[in-house]
Amino acid sequence: MPNESPDQLWVEPVGGIIIARIRGVATADLIQECHQRIGVLQRDTGCKQVMYDALELERPPIEIVLTQQGLTDALKQADVKVAIVVPNTGIAYLARLAFGEANHRVFYNDIAAAVSWLGSP
Repeated sequence: MPNESPDQLWVEPVGGIIIARIRGVATADLIQECHQRIGVLQRDTGCKQVMYDALELERPPIEIVLTQQGLTDALKQADVKVAIVVPNTGIAYLARLAFGEANHRVFYNDIAAAVSWLGSP
């Protein structure tokens, strides 16, 4: 992971939501680390709402999308609600591919709407 900066990934619980912020170029290792941290926080807190903040994410190659797609099965089985906040239609399209059949919704530049949706029944 020599090309990854330490501030590229941030995963923390905030107000009943696990927020995962990924910046720059995502790698398979970074996506797997993000998923692992989310899993630990879910077990520790019992939280079922996750928001991915991809506003500063550069468009990833399809291999990275497929990596996330493989990890998304765990989110489906855990009955997790996932909001993905994206900056543009290109990343939105890839997010929809990556999260497939999980209980997810994509939001364009609107963190407030994502948080509201996660808090709704």
